[in-house]
Amino acid sequence: MTHPEIAAEQAHIDRAHLLLDQARDRARKLRGMVEVGRGGTTQARYERDVIEGSVQNRLGQLQLGSASLIFGRIDLESRDRFHIGRLAVADERQEPVVVDWRAPIAEPFYRATGRDPMGLVRRRHFASRGRELLDLEDELFDLDLLDEGFQGHGALLAALDQNRDGQLRDIVATIQGEQDEIIRDPLKGMLIVQGGPGTGKTVVALHRAAYLLYTYRFPLQGQGVLVVGPNRLFLRYIEQVLPSLGEAGVHLTVLADLFSDIFADTRVTLPDPSDSAAVKGKERMVSVIAGAIRDRERPLRDDLVVGFGLSRLRISVSQSRAIVREARRRYRRHNAGRRFVENEFFSTLALSHHSQPDPENVRYQLRRDPRVVEALERMWPVLTPAQLLRDLFGSKALISSAASEHLSEEDWLTLFRPRGESLSGYRWSDADVPLLDEAYLGLGPRLDRQRKARDPEVRTFGHIVVDETQDHTPMALRMIARRSLNGSMTIVGDIAQATAPGAAADWDEVLNHLPSGGKEPRVRELTLSYRIPAPNLELANKVLAFAAPDLSPPTAVRSVGAPPRIIEVRDSAGTSVEQLVERSVAIVEEESEALGGGSVAVIAPESLIDLVDAALKARSIDYGRATTASRNVSGPLHPKIALVPVQLVKGLELDGTVVIEPATILDEEPQGLRALFVALTRSTKRLAVVHARSLPDVLQD
Repeated sequence: MTHPEIAAEQAHIDRAHLLLDQARDRARKLRGMVEVGRGGTTQARYERDVIEGSVQNRLGQLQLGSASLIFGRIDLESRDRFHIGRLAVADERQEPVVVDWRAPIAEPFYRATGRDPMGLVRRRHFASRGRELLDLEDELFDLDLLDEGFQGHGALLAALDQNRDGQLRDIVATIQGEQDEIIRDPLKGMLIVQGGPGTGKTVVALHRAAYLLYTYRFPLQGQGVLVVGPNRLFLRYIEQVLPSLGEAGVHLTVLADLFSDIFADTRVTLPDPSDSAAVKGKERMVSVIAGAIRDRERPLRDDLVVGFGLSRLRISVSQSRAIVREARRRYRRHNAGRRFVENEFFSTLALSHHSQPDPENVRYQLRRDPRVVEALERMWPVLTPAQLLRDLFGSKALISSAASEHLSEEDWLTLFRPRGESLSGYRWSDADVPLLDEAYLGLGPRLDRQRKARDPEVRTFGHIVVDETQDHTPMALRMIARRSLNGSMTIVGDIAQATAPGAAADWDEVLNHLPSGGKEPRVRELTLSYRIPAPNLELANKVLAFAAPDLSPPTAVRSVGAPPRIIEVRDSAGTSVEQLVERSVAIVEEESEALGGGSVAVIAPESLIDLVDAALKARSIDYGRATTASRNVSGPLHPKIALVPVQLVKGLELDGTVVIEPATILDEEPQGLRALFVALTRSTKRLAVVHARSLPDVLQD
């Protein structure tokens, strides 16, 4: 039965799009006017740049791509009606044709319930394809209207039932009440969002970023909003959400890229053993790095005597010690003290001459003397973070000197690795990045002769969103905290999914390393799992009971679904790894066919990835692979079949998953139970578990 108001609503959609097209045309014309001529006064050029930036930002906001502009309508008891959409559209008289989903008037669209209708008599959901309206669904709050026969609650379930395509989608049309409360939480201070798998915490955090930019346009547009993800695969997975909401100016990044914004030549491509990564993540590394810097601020070993004309100049060990001591007292950042050390060094040399020559003349004549250069480099070298840590990690003596008071010998020995021949070819790991950043805090930028910084300072942001926060080490959290302008942050994660070496045990541990902004942190919990069907969640919760016994499992919204397939690969002669892999690949094909074109993730322990990769190629299956050469992988998730190591699958959602050899996942991962829990909770529809080894006890009935 066709809804009687489809034609009228389609006409409204057409009018809204016409007005939106006109707004785009006006913005393009204004951009064209701004781009004409580049001369004029400095003030004129500045004003033009400001206008051009504003126009470009506005054009970005008006781009919807293939997304539907309008997705709902609310009818109020006051007889007012408002169409709810991705962005606001007004007519020639500035009357609202579409209300932005973030506007206060739109709040009942997400919050109204039968118990608290919030002044609504009707909530209407639109099912659209681009500009075409396909269907309408009404929820009625006025009992007198119930006989119209067009009431339902299928919008959310219909959205959940759609096939995934390798990209996270926005949920702007189906935001639920508990999600909306988090999205609209005030800007100031720190918001912690604890959410189990499938609760939508990532997409809620992104919608919150869009909401804050809308509600607090000033000052956030100038201060900036930062979103920190766990790896580049994850960033590619979420990158379309904010543009689909009309916000293209949010800075999405990983920690490695935050540092490369300062030092672009930093190559983060080195895998880090779990024992080394755990040590590098400890807060004690703050003292180790401070000690490493202090060890590079050293008095001379012997008195320095250099020729100056027919005379000799001298600086004693005790004099060099006094210079170093005074520089440490005066300068908090190492590189800022180099000019002072040089001045005092050459002044001391000048004073040692009977005629006391001008220190600048002494500097000019001796600045290239190898002995002088060597002495200054010993006393107070100018250093980059890469130089400091390369030298530190390449010398057991230096590591011992800096770390022995703070780390056990077993721990600090994990930091050692050969220096290599060139700094330019030196490879860093993800665990190194926060240490490099910490070193930059202590070193500061290199300065030129006019004492101007040669390196940029750390940029700060008005609001920071951190996803998968539970896996960030204390050192990583310190790095993030340095980017916060005022302590305004949204911290998102699930303690039950903390799988990284050195990951936090609880939220209190996380908060110890983050700025409070002078306000008590607010904690919100997402309790409903929208993504995971109940049978899959029931299996995963068996693991959760052991992985994080103090946490309550989320409740599945979808109570039905195909039961998980548990497939044992074994014959009388014993099963080889190759047989396991071959059977797993066959299961992948079966699952892909059953999903009718949906996305499937093949989740395997690191030791099996290459074998699964080869088997997929041998069967000529079209697939994509994520690599863990560094967690900062690049490239999008394959829309149909993706081979993903268990370390990288966190945060992703797919229609189906094939999890290979749970027992090996438990053995190989530092937090094996939690890694397995993550692997079992990625699917929106179908789950298959393939094993040759005995199924872990936690999965047994």
